[in-house]
Amino acid sequence: MISFECDYNNGAHPEVLRHLVATNGEVTDTYGYDRFTLQAKEKIRQACETPDAAIWFLGGGTQTNDTVIDGMLRPYEAVVTIETGHIAVHEAGAIEHSGHKVITLPSHDGRLSADELEQWMKAFEGDESRDHVAQPGMVYISLPTELGTLYTAAEIEHIYKVCARYSLLLYIDGARLGYGIAASKGDLTLPWLARHCDAFYIGGTKVGALCGEAVVFPRGNAPKGFFHHIKQHGALFAKGRLCGVQFDALFTGGLYLKISQHAVDKAMQVKELFVRKGLQLYIDSPTNQQFVVLPNEQMHELEQRVQFTHWGPLDEHHFICRFVTSWATTDDDIRELEKALG
Repeated sequence: MISFECDYNNGAHPEVLRHLVATNGEVTDTYGYDRFTLQAKEKIRQACETPDAAIWFLGGGTQTNDTVIDGMLRPYEAVVTIETGHIAVHEAGAIEHSGHKVITLPSHDGRLSADELEQWMKAFEGDESRDHVAQPGMVYISLPTELGTLYTAAEIEHIYKVCARYSLLLYIDGARLGYGIAASKGDLTLPWLARHCDAFYIGGTKVGALCGEAVVFPRGNAPKGFFHHIKQHGALFAKGRLCGVQFDALFTGGLYLKISQHAVDKAMQVKELFVRKGLQLYIDSPTNQQFVVLPNEQMHELEQRVQFTHWGPLDEHHFICRFVTSWATTDDDIRELEKALG
C-alpha cells in the first residue's frame, strides 16, 4: 500500500543515514559538545547569516515548543496563537501543563491576522481587569501553517511589528519549515526569517531526519540557563551527536532545501492530479500538504489502497482528506494514486 499519510513515517533520507553509519564508530563528547553538533550549528549559522545565533537541538516538535515557550516566558505569561494553532490543538495541553495559558484568535486559512492581533492587544490593555489575568508575552505561528498555507514576508513583518509595539516575543514553529521556504519561491528565506522573529526552529523530523529539531535564537538571545532548562524538560540528549550528525548532513550541499523542493514538486503533481480528476480542493496549499474533499464512498474505497489522513467531515456526505509528500515520494507513488482514484 502506498502512503501519503504524513512526512515522517519513513526513516531518514539516505544521505542522512549514510552520515550516521559512517560516523557511528567515532567516540565523541556528549550532551551536544561533539564535533558534529558544533559543525551543524556553524553550518546553520551560515545558512541563516546569523554569526551570533544560539542553536540547540531537541528531539521532536511538541518537546521543542514546550521547552522553548516555557523557557522564554515568565510563569504568569501566556502565548497567543490561532484556533487551529498546533500548540492549541495537537499537543495534548503541553503548553498549559507547563503553566502557560494558550490564548486563541481566529484562523484565516491557518494564518493569524496582524490587525486582529493588534485589536486584541488594544482591548487587553484597555481592560481594567488586565492585571488579574494571564499576561500575553508571546505570539506563536507556524510556517507553513497547519493547513499547508503560507504567510507572505509582508504578513510576518506586520505581525513582528505588532509584537514589537506591545513587547511580545514572536516564535515561529518550523516543523515543516523547509517546505515553506521551497514553496515561497524566494519570498521567504532562512536569513530573512532570522531577522523577523525572536526564535524559530528548523524541523528535521518531518524533513528527512530520523528525529530532531534545531532551535535558533538568531541574535544569541537564548534565555539564561537554557541548557539547564532543556535538561529539566527531559529534552537533553546524552548522545547529542544523534541530532548533530543528522543536521550536519542536512546542511551540507543544500540537502535540506533539496529534500524540501522535491516534496513540494511532488505535492504539486498530486494537486494537479486531484484537479484533473475533478475533485474539490479544500484549500489551495502551495506546500507538501494537500487537502482534498472526497465523497464518503470514494474515500472508503480509496483507503483500501492508499494511506492518507482523514482530516474531518465537510458535511454529511463529504470528508476532508490530507495527502502529504516527502523526500520518499516517487513518481510511481503518484501513478499508483492516480490508478486508485480511477
